[in-house]
Amino acid sequence: MSVPGPLLSFRRPSTFASASSTPAPARLVGRARVPRVAVRGISQSSASQKAIPFALNTGRAETAPVNEVRRGGQTLRMIMFGKPGAGKGTLSSRLVKKYDIVSLSTGDLLRQHIAEKTEIGLMAEEIVAAGGLLPDEIMLKVVTSKLDLLRSKHWILDGFPRTLGQGKVLDEHLSQQGTPLSLIVNLDVPDDVILSRISDRWVHLPSGRVYNLSYNPPKVAGHDDETGEPLTKRPDDNPETFARRLEQFYASTSPLLAYYGAQAAGGTSTKLVSLAGRTSDEIWPQLESVVRTNFSVKERQEGKRRTSLSDAVLARREQELVDKLKKA
Repeated sequence: MSVPGPLLSFRRPSTFASASSTPAPARLVGRARVPRVAVRGISQSSASQKAIPFALNTGRAETAPVNEVRRGGQTLRMIMFGKPGAGKGTLSSRLVKKYDIVSLSTGDLLRQHIAEKTEIGLMAEEIVAAGGLLPDEIMLKVVTSKLDLLRSKHWILDGFPRTLGQGKVLDEHLSQQGTPLSLIVNLDVPDDVILSRISDRWVHLPSGRVYNLSYNPPKVAGHDDETGEPLTKRPDDNPETFARRLEQFYASTSPLLAYYGAQAAGGTSTKLVSLAGRTSDEIWPQLESVVRTNFSVKERQEGKRRTSLSDAVLARREQELVDKLKKA
């Protein structure tokens, strides 16, 4: 479903932009004015060196309240874009914890292939050992080897695609399988917020859990909440390195968002949504509303709480049955 109104535009700020602390509502991007982008071959889809900062709102921005979108029975097949440190991992984890959604990390899938010494894993291991970058064809095989098994499942894909070439080959494969992407989410977090976060960020390397001293501190300073193991500071978590990473992000992601914006404008089933905020807590209600409104996701049973009288009675009866069985 496409909603007329907002345009997809690109602008280059002279400095890192700041934003109002009041988050904008979710925007379903309908029509998109797409700049002409030079399309590289599949094996040459690395990002341009020239950064092109993007925005999903213009002077003509009109918003479409999420509650005006009719609830659908679609399967959630989702990818999420956001600057480094924008909260992609945090928000994906919340969705997976609360709803029956599978999260797929390309990094984890690749490591699994290498550990199991599959044909894909052996090829990937040889290229990585030589210090090379994996071709899009191999990355596509890594991803689709799992996605093809999840045809009727809701899923979120993390880490792929990262370039326009990867986006196109992924779309082609999913279309052939009859399982096209249904939701593209762009996390619109101001650059100044991103840069202010990194000095307070610590990570538990074995699990990938990330903590931030300003809004998500560990229970015990310097230690992981679940294992008690020490936290680590990433070497690239400094303003200079992070500024370069933001430039690289803009260069590779701007063409991808233009590509998906054109798809949304063309009336495909793929929705493109921009969610604005300064923290994950601000963005989470918007993201959850979009997912619940448009897709038939169910809450995980173990995460539900019995709050009604009938549920309380049922719980008591279940416990009484367990007690009888123990006595028997």
